[in-house]
Amino acid sequence: MARKQRILDGVFTCLILLAVFCVNLLLQNLFHTQAMTPMLFVLGVFLVSWRTQGYFCGIAASLASVLAVNWAFTYPYWAFDLISPECISSAVVMLIVAIMTGILTTRLKHQEKLKAEAEKERMRGNLLRAVSHDLRTPLTSIYGSCCAMLEHFDEIPREKQHMLLEDIRSESQWLNRMVENLLSVTRVDADAVRLAKRDTVLEELIDALLVKFHKHYPAQQVLVRIPEEFVSIPMDPVLIEQVLMNLLENAVFHAKGMTHLWLDVEPANNQAVFRVSDDGCGIPPERLPHLFTGFLDSKAPADSGRSNMGIGLSVCSTIIEAHGSTIHAGNRPEGGAEFWFALEMEEACDVEQQI
Repeated sequence: MARKQRILDGVFTCLILLAVFCVNLLLQNLFHTQAMTPMLFVLGVFLVSWRTQGYFCGIAASLASVLAVNWAFTYPYWAFDLISPECISSAVVMLIVAIMTGILTTRLKHQEKLKAEAEKERMRGNLLRAVSHDLRTPLTSIYGSCCAMLEHFDEIPREKQHMLLEDIRSESQWLNRMVENLLSVTRVDADAVRLAKRDTVLEELIDALLVKFHKHYPAQQVLVRIPEEFVSIPMDPVLIEQVLMNLLENAVFHAKGMTHLWLDVEPANNQAVFRVSDDGCGIPPERLPHLFTGFLDSKAPADSGRSNMGIGLSVCSTIIEAHGSTIHAGNRPEGGAEFWFALEMEEACDVEQQI
């Protein structure tokens, strides 16, 4: 990455200097004036120093600009006169501009880095508080049910035992999904990890998703509408399946009053638009801007009901952004909530995309 950045900086420097040189030649030939020449080269040095890393390109650009001005725009033309006072003063001015601009941009980038690190630490702290809040409730429920079974096994009616075991299973499933979400965030956010895309048949992805969903929620029907024709989409199928699973689960847990749950996939403009919608209570408008941050108020969850602090939706947003897209949320005019995102249907080849 550092080598690639140096190459890009070098190309940018050459292009800027070439553009400034050509503009000055054009002005000289059309208007027979050289009044703007020093200022244009100073502007070029400033742009190079501002947009490149470190000091080298800025200093190199200033020296190249001095030589260019001396060679093409100072009498005698098309010849060097490096000992003239104008050449020396131009070199000093441009070097000062390059060094000062490099210092300022380096400081700004350092401050932005510190700010980003501070924001990351704040978000990490919020995430830990959110996870602690979400894990405490199911763990307490599991612990209480197990204690009741162990201490009063012979006294508890069979129906009550079955109910306690159902509670343990339900809370264990919730904990498992939470751990899967956290592992996905860690995987996608890791700098050294690459997202491996491969062509995935849409129908196979939806079938695998529905099998997994109905295993956990057999009573909830999902109305699926996908294209009849063959559709293949470059993606990480495991992560996209988790996104859709999170969205479907979000409706199950939070869409109070829901009677229908839809999963639609529609091709549009060389993209596949995935949409999960329900006819439940909808999302409070004041919550919409914060759905995907992962730090919703625990007393007012995303879609009315069980609180999960938006961790699942935050995971969805992270995964979709890693695929080069954005996830959106809103309320349906007919009532209920909907979530949608789009994935490109074609790529030049199967590649690993750097996150």
